[in-house]
Amino acid sequence: MLTIIAITLVLGAVVGFLAGLLGIGGGLIVVPVLLMLLPGFDIVAPEQAIVVAIATSLASIIFTATSSVLAHHRWGNVPWATATAIMVGAAAGAWLVAYLAHYISPGVLQMLFGIAVLILALRMLGSRSAIGKKQLPGASYLAIISAGLGGVASLLGIGGGALFVPMLNYYSVDMRRAIGCAAASGIAIAAFGSLGYVIAGWQHYQLAQGFIGYIYLPALLGIVCTSAFTAPLGAKLTQRLPVLTIKRVFGILLLLIAAKMILS
Repeated sequence: MLTIIAITLVLGAVVGFLAGLLGIGGGLIVVPVLLMLLPGFDIVAPEQAIVVAIATSLASIIFTATSSVLAHHRWGNVPWATATAIMVGAAAGAWLVAYLAHYISPGVLQMLFGIAVLILALRMLGSRSAIGKKQLPGASYLAIISAGLGGVASLLGIGGGALFVPMLNYYSVDMRRAIGCAAASGIAIAAFGSLGYVIAGWQHYQLAQGFIGYIYLPALLGIVCTSAFTAPLGAKLTQRLPVLTIKRVFGILLLLIAAKMILS
């Protein structure tokens, strides 16, 4: 357990910085790492590792995304009128899908993770402009879109940024504000998604084993202890980097993770 905490302290520092910089909530890094760590230390059976990794990732995003949102709010990067509609829709989709996720085959779940991230990576790398030209839809329609994206994010344990940043860019929201909104959506996805995984896993794992539902508490503790401090550093850096540079970094990161998940 001490080794797990030590490793996840380092992991938390990395994902916190990336959450602030890219608005991704850290799940894109946390899930693959925990997928290797949990069976490697005989904490869970290999066939259960993906569900536990996703649930633990979502729980960590509650803290990481909150820290990131506070930092982006100070920089004026969170348009709350847009973010509120997104958060409402994302919360509804995240809770429903998280509650049903344990019925999906672990192999299928991992493949879905890899394919979704690959599509996102190719879109970000192929982008030639900072924002799209479509008009942002009204609050009701935006909430419906967000419910679908929130459900996918909850299913994959990846927070909001990987899905919401490209969507908001498409609807003419500039990169920095898209990252701020995505971080806000991450709070809703993580909170309601985690609740769904707790309810679904309550009968499978016990608190005495270090679990609350499907959430593994020692790994969660390690991640959140450092991520909350490094997220503001990443958020600050978004003010200094060119917008397209941020998109390229985001795309390369997603591409590497997708390859690892699909080929493993």
